[in-house]
Amino acid sequence: MNKLLIDCEREYNFIPLADAFYKELKQSAKLKAEIVFVTEKQIQKLNKNTRNIDSVTDVLSYPALDNIKDKKLSKKDFPYDLDEDGNIFIGSVVICKEVAFSQAEEFGHSKEREIFYLAVHGLLHLSGYDHTAESDKKEMRELEEKIMEKIKLEREKE
Repeated sequence: MNKLLIDCEREYNFIPLADAFYKELKQSAKLKAEIVFVTEKQIQKLNKNTRNIDSVTDVLSYPALDNIKDKKLSKKDFPYDLDEDGNIFIGSVVICKEVAFSQAEEFGHSKEREIFYLAVHGLLHLSGYDHTAESDKKEMRELEEKIMEKIKLEREKE
């Protein structure tokens, strides 16, 4: 059984991503996150309403937990964040497929790779990672690449 359950529409098989993510972050408790796909109009509205930025974006993350970066999560520390199956809910990732598909074309890789990259990026935000400072950005990018490599969707070498 997966230790990270990703609740999402059935179009994508996120099980390998969930396993790689979970192992890379060295977790032991059962976790749950959701990934939701929306239109450009919907993500622009979310971005405006939640971040006061009136523009379309590729991915938004809504963490359920604070101050969890580099921490091993446990049920006893988050008793009010458990779902009915005892998974710790870490938050929601919202992806705009239209933007993702456009970016895939722009970057010259598959739509699947872009969707999975945005999912990893969003999940890292749910886990407390950010990219505002240059050192944080480097750390986050390295984790993204490690996870993408584990699921065989790494960047093509030039």
